[in-house]
Amino acid sequence: MERDLLAAGDLAASLAVCAGRLQLERRDTLVVGATKAHANDVVSDVDIASERLIVDAVRAAWPDDAVQAEEGHGRPGTSGWTWVVDPLDGTRNYISRTGPWSVCIALYQGEQARMAVVHEPVANETFSAVDGGGALLNGAKITASSGPPLAEALVGVSFQPGPETKERAGRVIRELLPLSGDIRRLPAALNLAYQAAGRLDGGLALDTKLWDIAAGALIAREAGVVLGGHGEEFSTELTIGAAPALWPALSERVRAALQRPTA
Repeated sequence: MERDLLAAGDLAASLAVCAGRLQLERRDTLVVGATKAHANDVVSDVDIASERLIVDAVRAAWPDDAVQAEEGHGRPGTSGWTWVVDPLDGTRNYISRTGPWSVCIALYQGEQARMAVVHEPVANETFSAVDGGGALLNGAKITASSGPPLAEALVGVSFQPGPETKERAGRVIRELLPLSGDIRRLPAALNLAYQAAGRLDGGLALDTKLWDIAAGALIAREAGVVLGGHGEEFSTELTIGAAPALWPALSERVRAALQRPTA
């Protein structure tokens, strides 16, 4: 079944902006709910309201499409197309007012990402891509950085804050911090989007969910970022991204750190 990906992208961008506006308006009155997988895995009523806004509109436009959504509003479909939605990637940043967050929407045809949007509400920046069409920021083309040497590179690090993942992330940070230009911790979607825009030279994400990385990964790849994991393909367990010139050094260091036995 064919799909107008530009129209789908326009809808996704408008929904992401609307959800971001809701998040800004309700930030002072949000209610934090029960934790999910662990004590640091939190959700607010704003996460849930944002997801409902997006999913309801997608269902109205394409009722036969499947939806994968973080906060439980997913549904099966029959069209072969799946919307992957993270309504608020970076909830701890949002709640604590300590950093950026984003609204993420991707559209898959089978196993292939075909369209993606990552919207950062505070900066009012919308990163987007259509498969084979390049990557955009607020409608203007973006590309990966030139890829400086690792000693000068700015590297993004993302990881879900469960105890085992934090231990693995610590190994990578201990490896990279003395060798790289500097490190930034960011939610996974913005880590990838910032690589696409050349703000970060590379990055990695550990133990994510598909909705954390689906949109950002397509945008990064369309901007010329090299993506991989333990092998050639990235995964929710490990996503490494880098400008082409930086890829060999960064991927080698990250993989080595993760393969090293725990002290």
